[in-house]
Amino acid sequence: MNEPLHNKFTTQAKIIGLKDLTPTVREFTLELPRALPWSPGSHLPISLEVKGFKTWRHYSLTGATHPQRYQFAVKKLDQGRGGSMALWSLELGELVHVGTPKNHFSLDTSAPSYLLVAGGIGVTPFVSMVQAIKAQSQRQKSPAPSIKMLYGARDEQELAYIDFFRQNLQATQLHVCVDDKGERFDFRAQIAQLAPKTQAYVCGPQAMLSAFRLAWSDSERALEDLHFETFGTSGAQVNEAFSLKVPRHGVDLVVGQDETLLEVLERNGVQTLYDCQRGECGLCAMDVLALDGVIDHRDVFLSPHEKSSNQKICVCVSRVCGTIILDSAYREDEIFVN
Repeated sequence: MNEPLHNKFTTQAKIIGLKDLTPTVREFTLELPRALPWSPGSHLPISLEVKGFKTWRHYSLTGATHPQRYQFAVKKLDQGRGGSMALWSLELGELVHVGTPKNHFSLDTSAPSYLLVAGGIGVTPFVSMVQAIKAQSQRQKSPAPSIKMLYGARDEQELAYIDFFRQNLQATQLHVCVDDKGERFDFRAQIAQLAPKTQAYVCGPQAMLSAFRLAWSDSERALEDLHFETFGTSGAQVNEAFSLKVPRHGVDLVVGQDETLLEVLERNGVQTLYDCQRGECGLCAMDVLALDGVIDHRDVFLSPHEKSSNQKICVCVSRVCGTIILDSAYREDEIFVN
């Protein structure tokens, strides 16, 4: 498989800690041979063997307990792409290869106030963010910026890190919403209460992110004050197998229900540029030559207009219901004769 740009450097790390935070969320602690820097909002690339193929999965780093240790939490998805199941099968003492941490969700520690919005396992980057915001005010010996956190989950058992947030945020700062209780956040009302120049950080499933972005846009707040990250796995359509053709490479393929476009392209010799594998950087976007069906755009890179035009697709996360024909960036070398 073509190597992601940020994984040119890899190192081995040992699993030294496993802790079940909820019935479906497990925290992993890795020890590295030397310290590698990272910042709040970073995600860690991990090399895994999924269904017989080597691939990379990315997980948000949580609180730092030691300069040579990484911590992250993984939600087990029985019907997912296989990465979570591969990780959950690992045991203490085993070695894994990790790449250089990458940050597409960096925290601005100079903001006067913050709104943190987490959905399910999307809570993980906010552990280090809350730590960083509080540490920054302590270093500067100044009052801590205002923080409000909205944290939603399907049920109370799935509120990972809830004890940490209750210990580090006041009761008026932390607002919890549980689906099983019929609770829902009113994003418009929450945004209307924010002070000017508040920066919002949102991480969760695509539906939650889309609802929040619409509410933020309708509030006429500055788009540069909105930061978001998504799982890159949830969409409007249920996963189903679909047909894929790339005429330039002469391939006619099927993308299975539990695999991505990117994985199928790479496995069949269609090398594709990519980096984040989360639908955020846009490096993997490919041209759509023809479409018979519907594209389920699951990225956060393409604009609403670009998504509606269906001229490009981010192959790391987006899917299709039907058949899609793509063009690749590959071109045969041309020989120029003077």
